[in-house]
Amino acid sequence: MTDNVSLVSGVAKRYASALLDLAEESGATADVERDLGKFEGYLNESEDLIRLVKSPSFSAEEQISALSALLDKAGITGLAANFVKLAAQNRRLFVLPDMIKAFRALLAEKRGEETAEVTSAAPLSDDHVKALTEALASSLGKSVNIAAKVDPALIGGLVVKVGSRMIDTSLRTKLNSIKFAMKEVG
Repeated sequence: MTDNVSLVSGVAKRYASALLDLAEESGATADVERDLGKFEGYLNESEDLIRLVKSPSFSAEEQISALSALLDKAGITGLAANFVKLAAQNRRLFVLPDMIKAFRALLAEKRGEETAEVTSAAPLSDDHVKALTEALASSLGKSVNIAAKVDPALIGGLVVKVGSRMIDTSLRTKLNSIKFAMKEVG
């Protein structure tokens, strides 16, 4: 039986790789990166958009129509807009968030950069992002991009993932450790 995660991952990487090749050929890599980031921002903010992207109950035509209106309003054009519409046309829209992540990962690899996924309890200030970027860059010995997410359940602290490594300094994890230690004692 095929593992669903690896199937989705393979599709995402193939689409992202093709998009990166097209973007490089046309000299529009920066535009595509910016536009995909803008689209991802809308995706992170809107439950309705997530439902449109993930739900198989919408037809490809309905998805393309709704996305075309959003892309026009957001000013997302060119390769990025065509890419989103192609994913909808091919009924692969549910993989689009993974395609965007794969595109960023491939682009970062080409640039010799590392991407750090940072999850915090509250949004990080620009100063915190800058300090964290500098600390990770000096630790890793290469340029680092921060992909920040907010998870209030962490209570405080950070969870930093770089490649297969993870550093969890969240209060939630520390409190859980204390809770388990107290259970063992009592």
